[in-house]
Amino acid sequence: MVGLLIVAHGNLGESLIQCASYVLGSRPERLRALDLGACEDPAEMVARARSELAELDAGGGVLVLADIYGATPCNALCTLIEPGRVQMVSGVNLPMLLKALTYRDEPLDRLVERATRGGRDGVSHVTHCQAP
Repeated sequence: MVGLLIVAHGNLGESLIQCASYVLGSRPERLRALDLGACEDPAEMVARARSELAELDAGGGVLVLADIYGATPCNALCTLIEPGRVQMVSGVNLPMLLKALTYRDEPLDRLVERATRGGRDGVSHVTHCQAP
């Protein structure tokens, strides 16, 4: 199983975990958030992330889901990317997280593809609503 670490600003990571837990009926295992508000210094964030990655990796690697490409959480943790062990996808949203949780028993590289597609496909311009 691939571990998942959400890195984001404020409390976005923990909020996404709470939403996913609600949808799935329980809090998924090997899923954590590291929010920038808890680590004001990027070096502290990297140190805490190293510890989280070690705890989350049960042999299948860890997928890091970052909120904004080029922002501090993403930039700080991109130094920890190790192909085959730690991968990162930016632009995290609830559809991306749910897709990653659903397919996390697949190899890390395949999970990266599914999470990216899930996040992208979860964005829609709504022009009308379905009748209840």
